[in-house]
Amino acid sequence: MLSSGLDSVTAIAAVQNDIGVKMALIFDYGQRSVKREIENSVKVCEHFGIKYRILDIKWMKEITNTSLVNKDNDVPLLSMNEIADDADPSLTMESAKAVWVPNRNGILINIAAAFAESMDCDYIITGFNKEEAVTFPDNSPEFISAIDNSLSYSTQNGVKVLAPLMGLDKKEIVIRATELHAPLQYSWSCYHGDDIPCGECESCIRRKRAFEMAGVNDPLLERFANE
Repeated sequence: MLSSGLDSVTAIAAVQNDIGVKMALIFDYGQRSVKREIENSVKVCEHFGIKYRILDIKWMKEITNTSLVNKDNDVPLLSMNEIADDADPSLTMESAKAVWVPNRNGILINIAAAFAESMDCDYIITGFNKEEAVTFPDNSPEFISAIDNSLSYSTQNGVKVLAPLMGLDKKEIVIRATELHAPLQYSWSCYHGDDIPCGECESCIRRKRAFEMAGVNDPLLERFANE
């Protein structure tokens, strides 16, 4: 499941040499950043030599008011201080509500499971991680355990979800990605789909914080600076 975000790009790099990735699924559910996500996801697939499918599920846009798809709603903005470890957790919880898409990961995983079973694949690779699991329950170990149990009934080969970054926060993901030489120059985290990342939405701020804490320059920003 490839969104071209920092997490999913690193997740592919983490498993590609060990078990291999047969296909990347790129989903269009009407999100603001879909053009950039597809564009960069394709480049990631080309980098690794992975086949990909772009799946149109824009009907999801019709059943949600999330600011990720509804441009009448503002995308949440949080400062570096507001996402700090000692910050008021209610701020990030409210932000999470604003970008929540009903059952998104449940739907995407079940679609991916159908592809996995048909291709005789054992795993669905996700970018779920410790930092996002704090505010998004569908990124948590409990969710993985629950959906694995469901897939044991709905797939004949017992497809499972593999989350190689589950124990890592964003800083640790940047460090891991750097060790793996993951193509982060093609990782798009911004909630918006402009020519360059906005640098202000919560996703951009979390990315900026992660790179700063890891002491690593952001390859995506370096790429734009050199174009």
